[in-house]
Amino acid sequence: MTDQTQAPPASSQVQPPESAGGTASIANQIEADVLAKCQADLANLQAKSAELADQYLRAKAESENARRRAEDEISKARKFAVEGFADSLLPVIDSLEAGLNHTDATLEHIREGAQATLRQLIAAMERNKVVAINPAAGEKFDPHLHQAISMVPSEQEANTVVTVLQKGYLINDRILRPALVTVAAAK
Repeated sequence: MTDQTQAPPASSQVQPPESAGGTASIANQIEADVLAKCQADLANLQAKSAELADQYLRAKAESENARRRAEDEISKARKFAVEGFADSLLPVIDSLEAGLNHTDATLEHIREGAQATLRQLIAAMERNKVVAINPAAGEKFDPHLHQAISMVPSEQEANTVVTVLQKGYLINDRILRPALVTVAAAK
């Protein structure tokens, strides 16, 4: 075996002793640096938190404003829903009043005026999506559109419309009033 001197490991090398004041000042400096970093981080986080709180309040206020505007629009829509419909009926009223003001009109003139007024009324209804339900004789009975008043013996196929007693009406594809009909009875 050979005697070889080995250098002691680096960690075990003897450091010159430092004064107690030097170690404390380094520790204080490290603590001050850590404290400054924590304070800076805290200030950044507080600023970010304040910014997010502000954004939240603005978003909440905007959603409240949007909700309030929507409620106002709905209220106005309900309040003035019939305005367009009423406006389209005004010419019909004018025609009826004009017809009543003619005291020397003949029966033929009254009939022509009534037919013209009826055409105006039908046009006004159609502009407002009110459509007549007037099934033809022999058309299949539809309980969604028709109301059977009675069943009558007929040469037609069973469950078909024989006569229309009163027209029905749809408004925007919704039944306003079903057509009153008589239906062919089974043979």
